[in-house]
Amino acid sequence: MEHFTIATVAEKSPDFRRVLWTGEHSQLVIMTIPEGGEIGEEVHEDVDQILTFVSGVGEARVAGSKRKVVSGDLVVVPAGTKHNFVNTGPNPLVLYTVYGPAEHADKAVHRTKEEADAAEAKGKDEPPTE
Repeated sequence: MEHFTIATVAEKSPDFRRVLWTGEHSQLVIMTIPEGGEIGEEVHEDVDQILTFVSGVGEARVAGSKRKVVSGDLVVVPAGTKHNFVNTGPNPLVLYTVYGPAEHADKAVHRTKEEADAAEAKGKDEPPTE
């Protein structure tokens, strides 16, 4: 059994992205988007994503629509949908997300968006296969 007090764990992590758990069909990741930062526009062709916001204020940009997000909000991004999440507030935007199936390398830790982008570009952030 894995057990997390997820809001507390997410709030304490300064890392842009940290994979907490990877299963056979899904993955749990926490993220901290700095002031003025963003996840970056992307599409996961074969991966559904559910994001729950723990603290901060941001903007969800999903399939051409925009909506404010705050603590307690949950956004579902179906596979194949263009999306981005932007921090619009003065404090970090903290969230946890569940991917189904996994999207990132097991136990990956990326301290910054630049580090995450570099790992992806070098093929060092691939999800596990069987």
